[in-house]
Amino acid sequence: MNNEFWRALLPLVSMLWLVGDAAAQSSYDLRSPDDRIEVRIRTVKAIRYDVLLKGRALLEDCTLSFDVDHKTLAHEPKVVSAKKRTYDQVVEPPIRQKFAKIRDNYNELRLEMEGEYALVFRAYNEGAAYRWETSFSQEQVKIYDEEMKLNFPRDFITYYPREDSFFSHNERRYVPQHLSEIAPAFIATLPAVVDAGGGAKVAIAESDVEEYPGMWLRGTGGNGLSATFPPYPLKEKLERDRDLKVVESADYIAVTHGARTFPWRVFGIVEKDGDLLTNQIVWLLEKPSQLQDTSWIKPGKVAWDWWNANNVYDVDFKAGINTQTYKYYIDFAARYGIEYIILDEGWYKLGNLLEVVPEINMEELTAYAKQKNVGIILWVIWKTLDDQLEPALNQFAKWGVKGIKVDFMQRSDQLLIDYYHKISREAAKRKMLVDFHGDQKPATMTRTWPNLISTEGVKGLEWSKWSAETEPEHNVTLPFTRMFLGPMDYTPGAMLNAPKTSFAPIFNHPMSLGTRCHQLAMYIVYESPLQMLADSPSNYLREPQVMDFLAPVPTQWDETKVLDGRIAEFVVVARRNGRDWYIGGMTNWTSRELEIDLSFLPQGNFSMEAFQDGANADRYGSDYKVTKSQVNHTTKLKVTLAPGGGWAARIIP
Repeated sequence: MNNEFWRALLPLVSMLWLVGDAAAQSSYDLRSPDDRIEVRIRTVKAIRYDVLLKGRALLEDCTLSFDVDHKTLAHEPKVVSAKKRTYDQVVEPPIRQKFAKIRDNYNELRLEMEGEYALVFRAYNEGAAYRWETSFSQEQVKIYDEEMKLNFPRDFITYYPREDSFFSHNERRYVPQHLSEIAPAFIATLPAVVDAGGGAKVAIAESDVEEYPGMWLRGTGGNGLSATFPPYPLKEKLERDRDLKVVESADYIAVTHGARTFPWRVFGIVEKDGDLLTNQIVWLLEKPSQLQDTSWIKPGKVAWDWWNANNVYDVDFKAGINTQTYKYYIDFAARYGIEYIILDEGWYKLGNLLEVVPEINMEELTAYAKQKNVGIILWVIWKTLDDQLEPALNQFAKWGVKGIKVDFMQRSDQLLIDYYHKISREAAKRKMLVDFHGDQKPATMTRTWPNLISTEGVKGLEWSKWSAETEPEHNVTLPFTRMFLGPMDYTPGAMLNAPKTSFAPIFNHPMSLGTRCHQLAMYIVYESPLQMLADSPSNYLREPQVMDFLAPVPTQWDETKVLDGRIAEFVVVARRNGRDWYIGGMTNWTSRELEIDLSFLPQGNFSMEAFQDGANADRYGSDYKVTKSQVNHTTKLKVTLAPGGGWAARIIP
């Protein structure tokens, strides 16, 4: 009988020992599925963690805490349970930004804490992340602060998009500087990309932001960075029709539910620069699609009016913001199979989306577009849209409008984050695409809202209308930095191209810095499922060779391979759509010769049409040459890029 008693008691004793051991344990180890990335967590007095790559510390002794209703979580933490799990599935995104299939594979550690909260850590092959979860009984809580202090082992170089204030379009250069040079007053949007030595890079980002402000960064004056957040707005003041500025803020950052998950704090980790372009950790951590039906969402290219200032010519009407000009854009789009045209600023009387300017007959125009199988996208000021949301969107739907380009938000406090979700949701109800300009944060919401087809928050081609800021070095930094977050509406396609010596910013007759082929390569290197053709249709009509390339180039991809690249120096990307491959290469102001290895091609012979910098592209940026050849998987190409140059090719079976 004694033996039977102990046999019955033994499993209970073992279970109690395991629970007790978990609660008493003060350090935890989590590794990525491929064992390269490790997160070490300690829970004595505070929560601290290190992140290692192949045993080498990239982040060390980092701290975190959370101030909810003036109660600091993670101070003297007590772990109630520690649960590990592994997840491995293949996801097929409805909009193929990089791949037709994405592997979602991670190991997770969930630390349930005394005090109705938990910390969840994940390790992916692509990096690491953590998030807070709360299970408070109260319906509403206020978040006063969230600490995320990152400490690096050395004074690494960081590509840091420094900002002047929380009121910003997030159109910045990613300037390399040492961590110690970034003072606490120097805030930045995301991502900051830290060069951790030995080829390794750490991209600091966030994901799944909802009912919460977007995260920003600030310096520490040492070898670190820390999180900072725009406070919750109490009073706002509207300047003109578009600049809604916060004039009074609360001493808290969010008002939210007591039981919820909070945004992921993300560290994308790569061993070579090019892997930043294919790293999908931000997308994988986003909330899955909130749309049941995505079959109506149609990526494509857009003939855009604003950059080229409606400069159409060889026509017998007066060009401008009028019905005839936009019919000309529609005719151009229809001729080349371009899916959309956009009506940017000027189509409505500012302040009232329901009052179309008299020069445009919207019923006539939308009927003409429908007849030509071209969709219309309308630019709107975000605040006017918010004020007239139901009647405006209903009117757009009645016209048959296919999407909206929403501009000038310039904020990422909780109220604006709520706005991005609301507009995506309301547009989806009416089967409309959304392209957010005026802020970068919506780039991390495209999995949640697949109709959120592209986002700006990038210093793009528009800057060439008034400055020399969008030059080749900046252009070859963006794929490794801003594009890490998600789609990037840079708006490429300039047909007037100039070297440094002959460039001039002319607002109504703009040109680009760098070569024609530098611009063409952007259609392959830069991800945007809604990709602009920024120049005038008249200029494109004079360039039939260029349009033979631009007309068929896709805006979504089944496969992406980075063939070579170094941040701020050069990049070469190959992408596949169906059986066709496209390759784009771009360089900074340094001319270079690249070897492009086509061993990624399947067996068989292919035809290649390549656009390369002309012999005089260093003096005349629009100079290019087209070559045609037969290639296969054994081919190695020698490609010469002019200063600020590029190379683009289409390879078909």
